[in-house]
Amino acid sequence: MGVIQPEGTIDFEVYEDKVNYVGIAQVQLPDIAFLTLDLTGAGISGTIEAVLIGMVDKMTMTMNFRSHTGAAVSLMKPVKHNIDLRIAEQHWDTVKTERVVSADKYIMVAIPKKLTPGTVAPAAAVDANGEYSVYYYSAFKDGKVLWEVDPFNYICVVDGKDYMAEVRAALGK
Repeated sequence: MGVIQPEGTIDFEVYEDKVNYVGIAQVQLPDIAFLTLDLTGAGISGTIEAVLIGMVDKMTMTMNFRSHTGAAVSLMKPVKHNIDLRIAEQHWDTVKTERVVSADKYIMVAIPKKLTPGTVAPAAAVDANGEYSVYYYSAFKDGKVLWEVDPFNYICVVDGKDYMAEVRAALGK
C-alpha cells in the first residue's frame, strides 16, 4: 500500500481581500492550545489536568518581512484583516513514484498587535516582523477542512467533527 510522503513547501502567497502581499518572507502559524483546569479534591488521588472541550487559548500569528514593505505597513493598520495564506506543498507518491503538489490554505481573521521594524545594516535584510492576534483560524488541504477554530461562534471543527456542537446545544445556540 502506497504512501504520500510530504517533502516540503514549494512556495506560498499571502492575500488579504484578494490583494496579494509580496515581500513576506515567512509566516509562523498560530498554535492551537486547548484550555485546561487543574482538578483536585475528594475522589481524586492527586491533580488531573482536564482539557476543556473546544475552548482555545489565545492564538498569535507572526509574519516576517525582508523590509518595511507595503504589506508590512498595510497589515499594521489597527483593523480586522482577513488573511488567506495559500501554499503549494510537494509530496512524493510512493506507488506512482512521482511528485504530487497539494494546495494547502490557511484562513485567519487577525488584528495587529505590534510591528518590529527590525535592524538596519549594510548588505542585509531588515528582518521586520508583525505579530497578530488571531480571532478565527481554519486550515484546508486540497479543499478538505482540516480544522476550523472560531471562539466567538463556539466552533471547533477537527477532521470533520464539530466538538462544540454539544456545547452550543447546551447553551441554546
